[in-house]
Amino acid sequence: MMDITEIQEIIPHRFPFLLVDRVTEVTSNQNLIGYKNISISEQVFLGHFPGHPIYPGVLILEGLAQAGGILAFKSMDMTKEEAAQKVVYFMSIDNAKFRSPVKPGDKLEYRLSIIKNKGAIWLLDGKAYVDDKLVAQAELKAMVVDK
Repeated sequence: MMDITEIQEIIPHRFPFLLVDRVTEVTSNQNLIGYKNISISEQVFLGHFPGHPIYPGVLILEGLAQAGGILAFKSMDMTKEEAAQKVVYFMSIDNAKFRSPVKPGDKLEYRLSIIKNKGAIWLLDGKAYVDDKLVAQAELKAMVVDK
């Protein structure tokens, strides 16, 4: 398990763009489960959409990407100091599908698994759930590079 402080030691994102609140499970070179609590107090709901708040699909994909970055870092044999000199760049997001709207009050759970890893390149399967119902999915390709 990783709390927000540990997450911030791994990925550079900060408010308002840090979209992973906690990692509940991580198995190096296999999978990760984490989540974000969706709150009506998030700025995005000021415009998306007034009177009918829906969490944007692109932010669900970004949350999956951030969780995928954590999985990649936790799967590489690096010290914290070495990891601090690296960053994850996403190269592609393929086959993205949005199955159901995500609303304030939802707990958005990210489930990622590694499809393939070759050197600095990671291919990940990402799925997002609310109450065990699939709400979004995508295949994510990323590269870990020097800052």
